[in-house]
Amino acid sequence: MHRRVLFPVIVASLATFLVGQRIYAQDRSDHPLIKGVTDAKVTLQQGLIAAAQQGRPISAKFEVEDGKFQLSVYTAKDGKFSEVIVYHTTGKVAKTESITEGEDLAEAKSQSAAMEKAKTDLKAAVDKSTAAGPGSRAISVTPALKNGHPVASVTLLTGQQFQTVEQPLE
Repeated sequence: MHRRVLFPVIVASLATFLVGQRIYAQDRSDHPLIKGVTDAKVTLQQGLIAAAQQGRPISAKFEVEDGKFQLSVYTAKDGKFSEVIVYHTTGKVAKTESITEGEDLAEAKSQSAAMEKAKTDLKAAVDKSTAAGPGSRAISVTPALKNGHPVASVTLLTGQQFQTVEQPLE
């Protein structure tokens, strides 16, 4: 008797779960970051190359800030830090702002410290990450020191799924 009652309850629960998962996936496709990265004509790697005119790239990410989609690259040059905004449609530098205080400065210092120990640049780390996942686009790369060794955390977008992989920078 219990099997006859339990089986339909399990099937109904599973069906509800799967429908809920599909709705969630559909909602994510409207996420501004996913839409922006999907529509961008410039890759994260191209943004790193463009920003290198302003200094050594120490991190990069596609982001939505104040409701606007943008490609932001932190750079270091002569002990100073900048945020370089690259047009995601043309790959040209839109503007450069000095990073002089707050959380952004703390992040830039930490990222720069990791890149000081790196033998591989961020573009190479991103290239390696995207080559491992066909159909993936990099949406961010951030270096850090782990046990004294520099590594890059690369976040990839494949379809509507985010995945973060680590690449050694040595």
